[in-house]
Amino acid sequence: MRASLVLPLFLLASACDEGVEEPPFERGAEPAYSPEAPVARRLTYDQYQNTVADLFGEGILIPGSLEPDTRVSGLYAVGASVTSISALGVERYESAAFDVAEQVLADPTRRARLGSCSPGTVRDDACAAELIANLGPAAWRRPLTDEESARLVTIAGDAAEALGGFDAGFTYAVAALLQSPHFLFRPEVGELGEDGVRRYTAWELATRLSFFLWDGPPDEELRAVAASGALLTDAELATQVDRLLADARARRGLRAFVSDMLQLADLDSLTKDPTIFVYTSAGLGASAREQTLLDAESLVLDEDADLRKLLTSTDTHLDRTLAALYDVPAPAREGFGATRLPSSGGRRGFLGQASFLALQAHATSTSVTLRGKFIREVLLCQNLPSPPAGLNTAIPEASEDLRTMRERVAQHLEDPSCASCHQVMDPIGLGLENFDGVGRWREEENGVVIDPSGQLDQETFADAWELGGTLAAHEDFGPCVNRTLFRYATGRTEADAEQPLVDWHADGLQESGYRLRFLMRDVALGPAFRVVGEVQ
Repeated sequence: MRASLVLPLFLLASACDEGVEEPPFERGAEPAYSPEAPVARRLTYDQYQNTVADLFGEGILIPGSLEPDTRVSGLYAVGASVTSISALGVERYESAAFDVAEQVLADPTRRARLGSCSPGTVRDDACAAELIANLGPAAWRRPLTDEESARLVTIAGDAAEALGGFDAGFTYAVAALLQSPHFLFRPEVGELGEDGVRRYTAWELATRLSFFLWDGPPDEELRAVAASGALLTDAELATQVDRLLADARARRGLRAFVSDMLQLADLDSLTKDPTIFVYTSAGLGASAREQTLLDAESLVLDEDADLRKLLTSTDTHLDRTLAALYDVPAPAREGFGATRLPSSGGRRGFLGQASFLALQAHATSTSVTLRGKFIREVLLCQNLPSPPAGLNTAIPEASEDLRTMRERVAQHLEDPSCASCHQVMDPIGLGLENFDGVGRWREEENGVVIDPSGQLDQETFADAWELGGTLAAHEDFGPCVNRTLFRYATGRTEADAEQPLVDWHADGLQESGYRLRFLMRDVALGPAFRVVGEVQ
């Protein structure tokens, strides 16, 4: 029964890689897989925005106060599978649905996207049915039943008669579509295939695929392939995966994954004391996030290169805000431009970027603990225990006897109750002390020359530059990215029985030369993305 689901290893280049042969490699056979039960994922705020934009065009204003996203296992993508909607959230989604619907019906260009029929009377059920037939499957990512369509036509007609206008009434039909659970959630149930294996339906698979690779809904072509049933075949699924990865919306999808993994959304609330960090500004968080995302786009989608270069490359993208912070010439007068950082500056890769350095620091100081903890938990997927309740974990304040962070950390580690945890985090963070709390380079702290040496497991490093290389070579880095992508794609943490499959994908990542684009494709074609267990 499983033999029919063993997927061929497609190594086809995308349109942007035409003429470039993929390096062949071998790995072990795909392991036997016992599928987990399906989950229903709520749209994240960004996915809500992206879906509205794909349906009605860019520029529609979305209220900022929808149901907040929640991280579970470090990811909003997993949190979306376990969180529901509060009573207040229901009211907010209702209000947002009407706001969006009114903007659509008030704009002739957006209104035309719904369909070409012109109502002959205030209540024109035939015209309403045509518009719903166009919008409904795109909004709910599946065909509507006759009963659902008829209900929406009735809503539009009754509202039109009450309000004295067709468009005013159809606003209620659009709002009904947008506040429905069929829009706000991505329900998955699955079906029994002809081979006796339970799988996602073609419509569910199309939605899984587009939100994984585009962070948004299926387009017209993907919906057509789902409607034909061809998406359930190995060949057509591979064709669609390649098409989606070659599409411009793949940049949106990659950004969503990188942002979720690296917790870049937290930069929206970045707060620094300007009297201490004079290079901080209101736009620093947004600029820092964009640098990291542009670098990821370039490396993964433009170059299809080894993802470990994210930790070691001096090639980056800067605007004037970051160029001033990093003390290098701005590559562009307006916006971002590509540049190469000087090797003499000691800064390279993600560990040298403000998106990491400023976020993993306090409002008034650096934090060797936050920086070391992030590297352990996010980049190496290592679990660190929480401190005991009531334990004072604060590192001593600077004083005449303890002028540098290294000296204060050394005293802190003399406390056995603190040392057990901090000794696996702080020696990593000390390697980044040449960067202050916003990421500005410094040679001294309180008049003392900084010693940036440190240790990551059994490897010692002299400074932040060497730390980037040590981390890139760490045996856990590639498997950690793989594990995070698996969770992001499936919307849940892996079960124990799935570990062989997770490891199999990690082997593929390694053998491919650590190409993230290969891994995204590999996961999308893998059994965890296609087959599903019984509903619990």
